[in-house]
Amino acid sequence: MKEFWTHPMVETAGYFSVVVLCLVVSMAVFEIVTKYKNWQEIKNGNVAVALATGGKILGVCNIFRYSISEHSSLLEMLGWGLFGFTLLIFAYILFEFFTPKFNVDEEIANDNRSVGFISFTISLGLSFVIGASIGA
Repeated sequence: MKEFWTHPMVETAGYFSVVVLCLVVSMAVFEIVTKYKNWQEIKNGNVAVALATGGKILGVCNIFRYSISEHSSLLEMLGWGLFGFTLLIFAYILFEFFTPKFNVDEEIANDNRSVGFISFTISLGLSFVIGASIGA
C-alpha cells in the first residue's frame, strides 16, 4: 500500500488537490482584503480587476510551485505555501500604502488598467522572490 501513496501520479493528484483548495481559500481572502467584489467586477467586464486577480492567482500558484519542488512532505509544502501567500497579501497592502496619491482598490474598481497591470506585475514578480526564498 505504501507504494501506492508514493507513486508520482498519486502524489501529483494530492498536491494538485491541496493547492486548488488553497487557491480557493486565498481568493476568498483576497475578496475580503479588496474593497471591490472580484468576480462580480470580472463578470461586468472590468479588465483591471481581471488583471489584478489573474496576477494574484498566478502569484499564489507560483509560490506553491516553489513550495512543492523544495519540500518533501505535504505538510511542509502546505506550511511554506501558506506563509508565502501571507507575504503576498502583505505585499498587496504595501502597494496600497506606497501609493498615497491614489487609492489602488478604487482605481482597479474603476477599471484603471494601468493600476490593474501594475498590481498583476507586483503579485507575479514578488511571487518569484518569495518562492526563491522558500527554497533557500
